[in-house]
Amino acid sequence: MKHLINFKDWTPEEVRFLIEKSIEIKGEPSKYRSALQYKSLAMIFQKTSTRTRVSFEVAMTQLGGHAVFMDWLTTQFRLADIADEMKYLSRNVDCIMARLKKNVDLVRMAKASLVPVINGCDEKYHPCQALADLMTLKEHKGKLENLKLVYIGVHNNVCNSLIEACTMIGVHITTVTPIINEPAQDKELLEKAKETGLYSSTLDIANTVKDADAVYTDTWVDMELFLDPAFKEQKEKRIKLMMPYQINDKLMKNSDAIIMHDMPIHRGYEITGDIVESPNSVIYQQAENRLHSEKAILLKLLQEI
Repeated sequence: MKHLINFKDWTPEEVRFLIEKSIEIKGEPSKYRSALQYKSLAMIFQKTSTRTRVSFEVAMTQLGGHAVFMDWLTTQFRLADIADEMKYLSRNVDCIMARLKKNVDLVRMAKASLVPVINGCDEKYHPCQALADLMTLKEHKGKLENLKLVYIGVHNNVCNSLIEACTMIGVHITTVTPIINEPAQDKELLEKAKETGLYSSTLDIANTVKDADAVYTDTWVDMELFLDPAFKEQKEKRIKLMMPYQINDKLMKNSDAIIMHDMPIHRGYEITGDIVESPNSVIYQQAENRLHSEKAILLKLLQEI
């Protein structure tokens, strides 16, 4: 039985397959309309969500299956042992997607589960987002090998999964990350990425974007903290430090790179509104592609493709 916690247990061939299958499913959705008939997906949310909930729930519906939404605060997961709850839950459904605050809890879930577990986002990884990102890049560039993607922002879970996936399939990725989210630290992942020769890091933002095929950014402040009064001082410090790394007209003036952002967007912070709406922006298509790539993930883990 295979899980999708990150890409450490996946091969480059398997990742490429998911990307290609995502594009195929997008082009021929009717072909898979009954692929997961009578199958059920449990969706556990400890973190807030828009795209992850919508995409997985709609994906199951369009594949002929059913999704069960479970709010962490209204379940016994917050009171009981995670393993005990998973041993029960996995006897009722065919697959489980969990969006949690801590990767260690997700790993415990996977170990106890009798069915595949999908990481819908935790503090270390966001593999579902990375697959949709690479699908989008392939749609626009026609290939992935030897493309150059530049990630600008805070080194976080999204950054980790992008580094991991890109270096597995031949995409050059350069990160411009003045701040590292400590909970996202994964030295093993970065060391392995460096060994491929496809990963580098710099603070020279201007020169880095000149020959980029794609420029990618993400929120500087986690959504859970953006409106938290207790985080106000830290938020102000972070914004002040990160403003020179904003994606704006001045930075992108001589670049024809596509613009990517995994959303939600804080306009005027990590990216300006005019860049979000620019002809080079593929942000909304990138978000839509979560639906198609998650169909591929579900079908693969449930052995329907």
